[in-house]
Amino acid sequence: MARTTPMNLVELMVMRSDIRSVLEFLGKKGNFQFQKHKSDSSKMSDSSRAGEAKNPEYDLFVKLQDARSFLAVDDIDSALLQKSSFASEESKKQAEKFLADVDDLKKRELEANDELKRAKESKEEAESFKNLKVPFSELDHLSFLSLKVGKIDSSVFEELSFSVGSRAIIVPLGDDKSKILAASSKKARFSLDSELKKFGFVPFEIPEDFKGVPDDVLEGLESKLSECQKNLEYIEEERKNMAASHALILQKLLAEFAISSQIVDVQNNLESTSLVYRITGWIPGADCHTMMKDLDKLTEGRIAIRVYNPFEVPSVINGTEQVPVRLKHGKLVGAFERMIFSYGSPVYGSIDPTPFVALFFTLLFGIMFGDAGQGLIFLLMGILMGLKVIKVGGWNKFAPIFMAIGCSSMIMGILTGEFFGNEEILKPLSYAITGLFGESHAPILHLMPDGSEHSIKTMFMFFGVTVGVGFIINSVGLVINIINNLLMHKVSKALFGKNGLSGAIFFWYVVVMVIRIVVSKHAIDLADGVVIGTTLFLTMFSEPIHRIIEKERPVFENGLFAAVIEAIVELLETLISYMSNSISFIRVGAFGLAHAVLGFIIATLAEMAGPAYLGVMLVGNAIVVVLEGMIVAIQVIRLQYYEFFSKFFNETGREFKPFSFEI
Repeated sequence: MARTTPMNLVELMVMRSDIRSVLEFLGKKGNFQFQKHKSDSSKMSDSSRAGEAKNPEYDLFVKLQDARSFLAVDDIDSALLQKSSFASEESKKQAEKFLADVDDLKKRELEANDELKRAKESKEEAESFKNLKVPFSELDHLSFLSLKVGKIDSSVFEELSFSVGSRAIIVPLGDDKSKILAASSKKARFSLDSELKKFGFVPFEIPEDFKGVPDDVLEGLESKLSECQKNLEYIEEERKNMAASHALILQKLLAEFAISSQIVDVQNNLESTSLVYRITGWIPGADCHTMMKDLDKLTEGRIAIRVYNPFEVPSVINGTEQVPVRLKHGKLVGAFERMIFSYGSPVYGSIDPTPFVALFFTLLFGIMFGDAGQGLIFLLMGILMGLKVIKVGGWNKFAPIFMAIGCSSMIMGILTGEFFGNEEILKPLSYAITGLFGESHAPILHLMPDGSEHSIKTMFMFFGVTVGVGFIINSVGLVINIINNLLMHKVSKALFGKNGLSGAIFFWYVVVMVIRIVVSKHAIDLADGVVIGTTLFLTMFSEPIHRIIEKERPVFENGLFAAVIEAIVELLETLISYMSNSISFIRVGAFGLAHAVLGFIIATLAEMAGPAYLGVMLVGNAIVVVLEGMIVAIQVIRLQYYEFFSKFFNETGREFKPFSFEI
């Protein structure tokens, strides 16, 4: 039975001249977790992110990232990080020169934008007055008129005109209505001033004898605007050319300084003297010898290495440190690891539950989502995600899960005869398969209730099978818990208690007894009472029994009365939990039946739709694949968490998170 990956603690004494090459080696291997250093993380510390002087490489990395964004160059990837090394002095000079060129281009672009903005504003304001040919001073001194010229928000022009009504005239100056001339009688000027103020009117300072803008001035402003636009276009073209010619250089520098900044961050947090750095960390046992040999070769023997078994480490022995846990699997089973760690890490040295999770998740999903056509969709999605044809961020690593549930759904769909809810397409296949074992019929497993006695019997048998699957899953969880406690030398916990051997025997015996009574009509006898009573007693009083075995005193820590009350509570909890754990799997059958009914409804609606048959089938099945697929997945995860993991996840370990370079 698979267990968590064996680990070793390694102590390295590294010369100051070799420290950066050693850290670069460890970061690229991505297989070494530091036992402890100040930041306790492979990521850059907050102080480094703030750009403090102790990590100038990070400052350059940030500036290079800003330059990359400005030039719209693609970001680096993990493959480029693996090919790159710590930034040399030559790289620093190259980066500084490149950044100076980018800063110069940024400055010139900013100036060009400002100049263009000013040219536009000047031209727009000049055009506002191009039709004003009478001297404004003459108009302003008319005894019967009050004139105002200024700017407003163009969006309120209509509202302002409506608001002043017949009290004044609002004349737009220019096409965008942002410059206006407001005219009213002298008597109404105070009312006009009030209305203009409400709408954010900003008056212009109009020179005396101003008659408007001469045509040659407008032409000059137009020429200036065109010149500014061309200058900005030239700078934009220069930026594109710089991006094209310097993209590879920029990405190379980014990769080098990404590595350098993270190495310096880790280096600053290591124990050291003036000559030597001390590195301690965890490494998978299978890789330890090879990596240490490579490090010795890298440093040309200038390194001292000590390797410890986990249970030789004082902090592990006294319980102040947990050995990090790594799970090692192939692509299919490995895709289910995140489901384990989302609940909690197994304890080091315990049973690795991932293979069981992979099997049970696939099986339960297939039972609840049985349709050959819809399963084929999941299978194809998984294949395309695995080939990177479909890219959905971090979800691509779950491609094997999509392929697994696709296959299980297809198998269940073949059994129930469903292909996108249609029960006719797979009939020839059902006849061929059933014909090999007797009389041909379709479907192989008829889930759709039709009111007949055979249909009802089949449905109850299906629910019985799902409860049986639940019995197996619960039993595996109990066995894992028993073995884990034995491996951890916790014999009393392995033998006694709700999830110990006594509770497991009670659970198994009651299930066998019920099957015996139903099948052979055999009544409960004395032997049944003795077995059930003994196992329940050992389960109820597991804590006092544990104290007796471990020679702890007093046996009843809180007194006899309290022990009896605790035993009664433990009894009730045991009976209720085992019953609920078993009945909970009825939902698997319910979801399987509901899926079949939903497929039947969609197929029926499609037939009723006539010409729109294909559209109804497409929309209906799309809704089922997306929404019901999510619901079924959530239910399977819930069953795993509450009915399986709860049996053996009594304490959690520490996930192995090795130091590796990040983008």
